[in-house]
Amino acid sequence: MIDWGSWRNQPILLGGLVFLGWLYALGIGPLRGRLAPGEPFPRRQAFRFFAGLVLLYLALGSPLDEIARYLLCSAHTLQDVLVLYPAAALLLLGLPAWLVDLGLARVPRPLGRALLSPLVCAGFFVVVVSGWYVPRLFEGALRNEGLHAVRAAMFLAAAVLFWWPLASPSQLFPALRYGGRLLYLLAVQVALTGVFTYVLMSDHPMFPTYEHAPRLVAALSPIEDQVLAGALLSFISSVVLVSALGLNFYRWAQTERRPGSRQP
Repeated sequence: MIDWGSWRNQPILLGGLVFLGWLYALGIGPLRGRLAPGEPFPRRQAFRFFAGLVLLYLALGSPLDEIARYLLCSAHTLQDVLVLYPAAALLLLGLPAWLVDLGLARVPRPLGRALLSPLVCAGFFVVVVSGWYVPRLFEGALRNEGLHAVRAAMFLAAAVLFWWPLASPSQLFPALRYGGRLLYLLAVQVALTGVFTYVLMSDHPMFPTYEHAPRLVAALSPIEDQVLAGALLSFISSVVLVSALGLNFYRWAQTERRPGSRQP
């Protein structure tokens, strides 16, 4: 039975999120005058950042995590897409440019350009998402707490990198121009088709944990749960990617209509 009042408070999760929030608050608060004299308090960005932390905890620390790890593959996929898209985007959008560039200024330019290039960002994102849905790795993360934490950390890192070419706040390593963003989003959509198809089209349960788990939803068989997981991963990813593509195309068109305007 699921304990709906059970929330995960392990130091690796809760402590990590609190530590990130404390560092961020310290940087934009007491240390702001020393780090970036004259910069105003980033109220909107702070709201986004802390909303991202809360969403991460809801995804990884709420009873959803227990359902995802022991009962439903579809719940695990829902957990994944919450981390990959809204949580990571909010965290990145919550970082002021001056705070990001203070950290990135220590990184050699050639190395930074290489690590934050669209090819690396997209490639790492696709490899992480696809690789962790390989049955042996997926099942291993369900059974091993340490591997489960590694998987969650890699998903978050891959998600932040995915959003970087689209929403980078940095002036040292800025986001792509609009035309590049469209190509980037199309490439990611095509590259993810493999994992979408793999999970959706499998004719047998791929993950023993869910195959033998008690049925939280009696009408949902293990294979139907797995197909639902694939549908969620495919549908939500496609909605996010296509929406981002449409938004950037619209902004590009609006920019082109303004005389003398420059693309960001």
